[in-house]
Formats: sequence, C-alpha cells, structure tokens
Amino acid sequence: ASEIQIGQTLRARPGERITLDGTVTGGNSSVNQAPITGESMPVNKTISDSLFAGSLNEEGMLEYQVTAAAGATTLDRIANAIQQAQQQRAPTERMIDEFAKIYTPCVFVFAILVATLSPLLFAASWADSIYKALVLLLVACPCALVISTPVTVVSALTNAARRGILIKGGRYLEQARHLVTIAFDKTGTLTVGKPRLNQVIAIANQDQATYLQIAASLNQLSQHPIAQAITSAHTGSLLSVENFQSLTGRGVRGEIQSVLYLLGNLRLMNETNTELSPALRNQIEQIEMSGNTVVVLAQAQQVLSLFSIADSVRDNSQATIAQLQSLKINSVMLTGDNQHTARAIAKQVGITELHAELLPEDKLKFIAELQQRGPIAMLGDGVNDAPALARADIGITLGAAGSATALETADVALMQDDLSKVPELIHLSKRCSTVLKQNITISIGIKACFLVLTMLGKSNLWMAVFADMGASLLVIFNGLRLLRDMSKK
Repeated sequence: ASEIQIGQTLRARPGERITLDGTVTGGNSSVNQAPITGESMPVNKTISDSLFAGSLNEEGMLEYQVTAAAGATTLDRIANAIQQAQQQRAPTERMIDEFAKIYTPCVFVFAILVATLSPLLFAASWADSIYKALVLLLVACPCALVISTPVTVVSALTNAARRGILIKGGRYLEQARHLVTIAFDKTGTLTVGKPRLNQVIAIANQDQATYLQIAASLNQLSQHPIAQAITSAHTGSLLSVENFQSLTGRGVRGEIQSVLYLLGNLRLMNETNTELSPALRNQIEQIEMSGNTVVVLAQAQQVLSLFSIADSVRDNSQATIAQLQSLKINSVMLTGDNQHTARAIAKQVGITELHAELLPEDKLKFIAELQQRGPIAMLGDGVNDAPALARADIGITLGAAGSATALETADVALMQDDLSKVPELIHLSKRCSTVLKQNITISIGIKACFLVLTMLGKSNLWMAVFADMGASLLVIFNGLRLLRDMSKK
C-alpha cells in the first residue's frame, strides 16, 4: 500500500477490504463501512461515490481512484486522533500521596525538635523527651492513611471484575462518580448491531407467511445482512429457486414455480417500472422515517409485500438510560448512521440529544465540546469510536462485541455486553468514595487524638503501637468490605 500513489486505479473484488481512500470509477457494490462510519447497514456504492480504507466490499466488483496515500487515509487519521486524545488527558494525582510527601518530613522534624528543645529550653530530662519523640513518631506514622487508598480501590476493582466490569486503573473508578454526561454510540452499543425483520406488510391478496417464504427462498443464497435478516425470520421450509440473479446494490431476482419475482429496494422497483402508487410510496416513506429499511417483493410489475428491517435495540438500553437519568447524568447519542434511524433509536431508548452522520473526527469534536459541561464518558464498540473513547474522561467499551482497537483504547470494558453495568459502575464508584472518606477520617482522627495525648504526656509506647497498627487494621478491614458488597447501590 505504501507504494501506491494518489491517482492510481485499484480494483476491489467481492469480500476484499478497500486498501486506500478513493472514489469509485467503475462498477457498483454494497460496502460495509461500519468500522469507519458506524452505519448499521451496508452502503450502496456506484460511480463517483467515496470509499474509505478498511471498509469491506461485500458483493460486486469495484474500481476506484486513490485519493489519499498510505498514512493519510481516514483510518490513519483515526489512529492519529487516538494518540492525540491520549496525550491531552492529564493524569489524576493522588491527594493522599501528595499529602504524605509533606506530612511525613514535617512530623519527623517536629519529633526531633521535641527530643532536643524540651531538655534545652524547659529543663526536661533527655530520656523523657526522647521517649516522647519516639511515641510521637509512632503515633504520627502515616501508614494507615497511605494504605487506606490502595486497599479500598483494589477491593472495589475486584468487586467490579466479579460483576464483569474490567477497569484499567483506580483513577477511572474514582472519576466515574463525577460524570455529568455519557455519550453512546448507536450501532452495536445501544443496538444489537444485526438487522432484524420487524414487520411483513402484505399488499396483494396472499397472507404474510406466504410472502415471507418466497422472500426467504430468494435470499437463501445471499450473504447480505438484510437478506440474512429475512431468511432467519422464516422458520419453515424453503422453495426451490431457478434462474437466480443477484443485482448488486439493488436486490435479487429469481423464478419460483415458473413465476419471476423481484426482491429489493426502490431503485430496483423503479428500474423495472414496478407500479408504486402515491399511497404506497408514502407508506414506504413513513416506514423509513421510523428508522427502518424497506425491502419490496414484486411480481409482474406489481408490489406483493413490504418487509420492514431494522437494527434491534438491546433489551436493557432503555432501562439503562432511565437509571442514568435518575442519577442526573445526561445521555447523548453520537452515531455515523443517518438522521432518521438515529432519531428512531433515540426515541426508543429515551435519549433526547443526538448527533448523527458523524465521522470519527466529528465524534472527537463533539466529545471535546461536551467536556465543557463536566466530566464525560464515551461508550462505543467500533474502530470509529476509538478517538472519542480516548478523548473522553472515561472510555467504556463492550468486551465481547467491541473491536480490538476499542478494547485497547477504552478505560473500562463491560465483558458481558450489558449496558446496565454502567449505572453499577457509578454506584460502585460512589461506594468506593464513601469508604475512602471513612478510612481517611478514621486514620486522621485516631492520629490526631493520640498526638494530643502524647503532647500532654498522657500516652505511652504501647498506646502508640495501638494507634498505629489499630488504625491500619481498621482501614484495611473497612476497605475490604467492598469485596462482599455486591449490591448495586
């Protein structure tokens, strides 16, 4: 690929990846460009249409003129955007570690002053002063304070892993409770990512089952996702098809019991002069406005049936959005799919703010804008989501359905592809924060009490040992409670 120059012509056969960005100069085909744009359905490509490197040519032969050399393609820009977004993320510093760096030398200096100045200025015995300084050092040791954070965080991370939430570090666990917005990709995240037959509409005088059997029989040899959606919806026997022909970018045709049938999109119907009344065209338009793809079955220039196909919403998407709203977290949809489909899915799951027809760099731009409202998480599963995952304060991906690039880039992986784990992550983050505050209060409170007693001469070495080890054990046991706390709240 590095030897290919801009302006050269390449050929992509069915099943091959598009090597470099280009413009179609010959042929037509259906191209799956979901890894780049996030579109749930393959896109028909013909002369003058743009092609993205990394997309998959599914059916016909394509010839295209290269418009971007290796290193400058859309896919390369995605990789560069990931690196830039990761560089812009500032690391979270631990408050406890910074405090200990100042606290420990100060206490050590103070103990030396107690051991030396008391005999020199107040005529106290050297033995008593040194003893008091040793008690002071033991009491003031920051062990409990320092150990309280890692024990608590590791317990919470372990708890999360048991639930199928893999978090790549404690800072993402701590940040989750501060989230103001969560941006969702649509295809494969809010939706399953596989087209499904939603409705069969009989136009002629036969029943739906008959038309579904005919359509499934015609599609049984096709590998197109829409064709497979129709075939998988039919559970009965299939009919024998003769003189089958695949019409790239339009549909299929074939004879069943000596009757010629056409099955495809409106373009195929228009090319074959199939009769489409204004009422029928309006019906098709309404179906498409609801986010569905329409496939038409026709015979002898007469429409027999309509098939409504769409990507199905995950079972728990709506419940997850509702839970996030109860937590006062705003949900936003960022997708490369078209406006109609995006609006339909957003309405189903309860999202009011959406941005559609976005390329990866567009998603990255919107993430930067949304960050002005406060901390934001991005939840996506594809290569096209990787820049946004890297730019967000927390990148979340699906462990099973997510691409390798998304898994590598994200900070959190939901291994069960269960969106309800997102509210669980936030609840666990809040619980972890509560335990951390308890541990800090316990360790500082015990130290402060015994420091006062030591200065008043009311404590001794064994009490100092209790204050040090006792506080350490208390914060350890309190932090370990997160291991058995399996509730969602």
